[in-house]
Amino acid sequence: MKYRTLGKTNFSISEVSLGTWQLGGKWGTPFDHKDAMDTLAAAYDHGANFFDTADGYQGGESERAVGEFVRSHPDVHFTTKIGRKEEPLSIEHFNPANLTRYVEESLKNMQVDALDMVLLHCPPMPTYYMPETFFTMDKLKKEGKIKNYGVSVERVEEGIKALSYDISAVEIIFNMFRLRPADLFFNLAKHANVGILARVPLASGLLTGKYTKDTKFAPEDHRTTNRNGQLFDKGETFSGVDYLTGVKAADELKRRLGTDNLAAMALRFILMYDAVSAVIPGASNPTQIDRNTTAADLPALTDEQLDIVRDVYDKYIKNPVEYLW
Repeated sequence: MKYRTLGKTNFSISEVSLGTWQLGGKWGTPFDHKDAMDTLAAAYDHGANFFDTADGYQGGESERAVGEFVRSHPDVHFTTKIGRKEEPLSIEHFNPANLTRYVEESLKNMQVDALDMVLLHCPPMPTYYMPETFFTMDKLKKEGKIKNYGVSVERVEEGIKALSYDISAVEIIFNMFRLRPADLFFNLAKHANVGILARVPLASGLLTGKYTKDTKFAPEDHRTTNRNGQLFDKGETFSGVDYLTGVKAADELKRRLGTDNLAAMALRFILMYDAVSAVIPGASNPTQIDRNTTAADLPALTDEQLDIVRDVYDKYIKNPVEYLW
């Protein structure tokens, strides 16, 4: 495992870390605490020392599990996201009173003295024009309740606007099917010494190259229920790519890149960008950890391979995905 600095936090974090949306069970299944702790331990044993969670994941169980683990492993860093655990999503969730309450609740869930990093969890665009939101985070930082803060975003423009404030990191969707963040935003973030956490790195599994037109997902799985953005931003599911189009594109990537391990290559592709502090693939059980963490050991993609990725993107994905996010 290799390590990179997470922006102005100066945290040295594993370039392949762990996202915990699926921790302790797949979407729609009951939370399994033992599976969660085993998954965190497996990630740690493979060198991962950074976990990304949120107050709304599994009704707070994810935060509690991550908190339990980091309390016994002080070399592990973490971020939690706030603002989306109460429905329906509203800009009111990001007002000073609610943000303060959410931070207090996360501190209680995780049983720590201070939160390493708090990300505003995909706030609506008008939030970025509410400076009191970000000044509240500055106040919480000054009070010692949080060490750093940033944003998790849906759109590039949100990340750019967030750089106006004293943030330490931006979490953004970036993968072989979502290339636009690298065009401008990465350079702006580097200039501001803001770390980038690449989320949804496998496009909800499309970039494993294992799905077919006949693949079925559980009824409660967001890959069943949110294909058209019924529950939350469509870009969160399959990176906003039409499913059958994504299957075709992934199959072509496998063939032209000459790999049966597209997932690891897709993660290694993200790490080609030095603006990225870490990629945060998810895992619902320990067996998926090895697949993810081995990506750091792969050789860099060649110029020819990078051209193939861009060609497949331009052929299948760019229109309309690039213009929406």
